[in-house]
Formats: sequence, C-alpha cells, structure tokens
Amino acid sequence: MTRLAGIETEYGCLTLDPNGSLETVRRVRDWLFAGSRYGLIDRQQRDWDEPAGNGGFLFNGGRAYLDMGHLELCTAECLGLRDLIAHDAAGDALICEALSALRIGNRTGFIRNNVDHYSGATFGCHENYLVRRSAPLNERNVLSLLAFLTLRVLYTGAGKVGGVGVAEARISNEAASGSVPFQLSQRADYIQNDLFEWVQFNRAIINTRDEPLADARRFRRLHLLHGDTSVLPDTLALKIGTTSLVLDLLEIDHLPKVALLDAVGEFRKLSANPSGPWIVELAESGPRDAVELLGEYYEVARAEFGGRDAETDEVLASWKAALDALAGDVSQLVGTVDWVTKRWLFTQFVEAEGIAWDSAWLKSQDLEFHHTDPKRCLARQLIAPDSPWNPREEDVAAARSAPPSDTRAAARSRLMRFLSSEGLSGFVDWEVVDTEGVNPLMLLDPFDAHPADAGPWCEEVRQAIRRKESGARDPGSRRGSDAAR
Repeated sequence: MTRLAGIETEYGCLTLDPNGSLETVRRVRDWLFAGSRYGLIDRQQRDWDEPAGNGGFLFNGGRAYLDMGHLELCTAECLGLRDLIAHDAAGDALICEALSALRIGNRTGFIRNNVDHYSGATFGCHENYLVRRSAPLNERNVLSLLAFLTLRVLYTGAGKVGGVGVAEARISNEAASGSVPFQLSQRADYIQNDLFEWVQFNRAIINTRDEPLADARRFRRLHLLHGDTSVLPDTLALKIGTTSLVLDLLEIDHLPKVALLDAVGEFRKLSANPSGPWIVELAESGPRDAVELLGEYYEVARAEFGGRDAETDEVLASWKAALDALAGDVSQLVGTVDWVTKRWLFTQFVEAEGIAWDSAWLKSQDLEFHHTDPKRCLARQLIAPDSPWNPREEDVAAARSAPPSDTRAAARSRLMRFLSSEGLSGFVDWEVVDTEGVNPLMLLDPFDAHPADAGPWCEEVRQAIRRKESGARDPGSRRGSDAAR
C-alpha cells in the first residue's frame, strides 16, 4: 500500500463465569499488561470514558482497552497489507494465549463479530486510512467514495443470520422487513447516515471527525465504521486493499463519476439480498448493476496502478477474481469471502438438520463462525487452500510482540521498551511519548520508523533520571545551596 492503515476490532465475550463477561474482559486486559508482558498500561486518564488503567499501548505497536464493556484491540499503523493481516490475527492469538494462561478457555470464548443476536446490540470494526491533506475532497469525489464504500459490501460483508434485533428495533430497514433469513452485512441495519461525525447511535458510512493523529498540515485520517469484522484473510485483504487503491484514485483526482441516489438505503438493500441480482439506483441515471459499477473502480485502478509493485498487482488480481465470481458463479468465493462462505455452510447445515433459518441453534453457529479460537472457528476450516493472503504462523507469532518495521509503530515500540527498562512511567499515544522531567517527544510523521529526535530524547530522559537520583542521594547539599542563595 502507499498509505498507512489500521483496524480497531471490538470483541464479543461469551462466558460461564458467574461474575459476568465484563469481569472476564478485565482479566484478559490485565493479563496482557501485567508485568509489562505485552505492553504498558495507561497511568493517566486519557478521556472522560478512558480512566487510568482502562487500557494501554502494546509493544507490537497496537493498543488494547475496554470500550463500553468490550475488549477492543487496535493494530499498529501498517504500510504493508500482509503486516496488517498478521497483526489482526495476532490480536486473536493474544486473546487465546490469555485465556489459556488464566485457565478459563474452557468456559469463555471471544467472538470477532458485530452483533449480539440476543439483545440486538452492535459493536464495530473500525478502519483507519491515512489520507494526504491535499486529497481533493470535493462533492463529486466524496459521492464517488461513498458509492464505493457502499457497494464493496458485496465482497466485504461477514454475513448474518436474520435481521435487526431488539436493542435497535427503532432502526427501519424496509428492504429487510419481516423475516430475513440471511444478510450480507452485520452492520448494515445499524448504519443511519452517509456522513456524520459521531460513532454511536447516528452511525454513518463515512465518519467525518478530523482527527489525523499525525501532522494535521499533511495528513487526515479516514475513519470508517460501517464495515464488518472480517474473518477470512482474503476478505480482509479485499476490504483494506481495494479501499486503499480507491483512496489512491482519490488523491490523484481520478475516481469514476458514480453517485448513488441513497447510499444508506442501497447499503441496506444490498445486504438484504444475498441471492442477487444487485441493482442500485444512481442519482442521475437510474438503475445500474452494482458489480458493474465496482468494475469501473477496478478498471481505473488497474490502468493507473497496475505494475506499480507486487502487492498492488496481487490486490488487483484478487479484486478481479471476486468481481468475476460475483458476476457469474458466486460459489467460487467459498473460502474467500466471508458472507458467501457462511451462507454456503449454513445452507448445508439447515438442510441436513431440518431447521429453520431463524433457529437459535443456527444463530449459535453464526457465533462459532467468528470464534477467535482456531480450533472452534468454523470459518478457519474453510480458508481457500490457495489463498495468497493467509498469514504464516511465524508472522502471526512475531506480530504479538513486534511492530511493523517500516512505520512510526516501530519507533513508539522502542520508546516504550526504553521507558519500561528504565522503570519509568510515561504517557503514550499514537503520536506522542512523554515522561516526567523532559518535554514530550512528538511522532508526527507516521511513516518515520527512526525519528532523529528519538535518540537525543532518550538521553535527556537518562539525564533527568541522574539529576533526580543525585538530588535524592544528597538532599543536604540542596538545602545548603538554597540557604546560600
């Protein structure tokens, strides 16, 4: 990729612990940070809803914290798509390791999905993309970007048994009214706006909050919260890889002219129609085939970026294969696209067991599809054997504690380990590291893995430690000096 990307995954928790899921989530978080095992816990309050001890940064460049009772894991800033996939998988591995170490894995499971079938509540997987501040965000381009982000659900949806649940029944989805056996997306029922700055209740396809977490003169951060949590590595690669290419087109002002009449409405209609055909209404020219429209984005991206580098060509090849299958034989995407794989598997299960699509048993299997334990995850058993995106076990194992080597995450990780080795408490955020006695070190260039100021800053910290130790050893000389003055 030519840009940094990262994802934030909120996990559901199922437990038999009589103290409830929140206590289990806290135990897992505390295990991650105990003795600086995998990171440094926050010693200061970060925000009104993030008190001290609520979470912290990980040595692998990511972050773990509690968000409204859910464990949330953020990946590091990743420049390589395979790095991002490995770091996403490492989050699951860390959870499984914690459950094993705490000896509660036999009665607790963490689920990487987006809906509670019992209550109807939703929790998200947020995507973050670094975008250059100079990107031309005019009306034409925003509408085209909005259209792509709506249409991509055809190959990024995680699949969902049934319609919207109880907690947000106020949400109206005419396309999914009545009994809906299966949907493409877990989040579509909960998206109410095309553009909005809040992240709860009035959720939008594009979150407009301008919080770059980097040099605001050079960058902005595109924050998306309408996407599903991907389970299969190929689905994650398609989601992040194609979106990154479309943002490349945005930055050179070469997006195709596509504007949907009602992006949110079309998002929900697509989700409620797993069998196709997928027809959407354009603002100016009426009905069009959604796969053909996605093909326009692909063709422009191929013409502009084909041959740029090996990873780009692999993303383009995966994108083309997905679009060809969607236009022809969708079953070719079993093991590649989450919703296709889930629907194929559950169709066989429903027929074999003679149950209805609204069966509680099937909803239970829906959760198992998203299980973080590889031995229980139904999806992992169906990963395409020739998948070019399935991460190697050694890469996932390394990503549990090591950051990507080519982004700011590497610098932040080294600085955290330095503070830990010196026994210091500090304040860590994505773009700043601070500790007592020195000025904060700003990390405003997210592409810089070796900032020039890092070495001198560490030396300043050592000098501050020596000054403090010297004063503690000889308090009398300080009093004498004060008296002389």
